[in-house]
Formats: sequence, structure tokens, C-alpha cells
Amino acid sequence: MVEVNMKTTSKVAIGLGVAGGALLAAWLLTGDRKDKTKQFVAKKAVDLKQAFKKVKKELEDSVNLYV
Repeated sequence: MVEVNMKTTSKVAIGLGVAGGALLAAWLLTGDRKDKTKQFVAKKAVDLKQAFKKVKKELEDSVNLYV
């Protein structure tokens, strides 16, 4: 009986995940989906940046209360 250790299984799982992500990215960036994908990613990047600014400001404000 062939014994597969956990490291081999983990490597295969990670490889499949990376390959799947690459295929999804390629599909999203081809044809008429390209512009929609770029707009979506840009909007989410702006939203994420604003969220980080909000959290940073809240943390700075809370630090001032404890000093």
C-alpha cells in the first residue's frame, strides 16, 4: 500500500489552489469581462484603502484616550 505523507498532500492542495487562481484570473481578464474586472478591482481597492484609513484613525483616537 502506498503511503502519502501530509507534506505531499499539502503541496498538491496548494498547487491546485494556485493553478485554479491563475485560471480564474486569466478568465476574468479576457474578452469583455476585462473592463468590468478592472473596474471592480479598482473600486474594491479604493474601498479597502478607505477602511484602513478609518481603522487607523480610530486606533489613533483610542490611543490618545489612554495616555
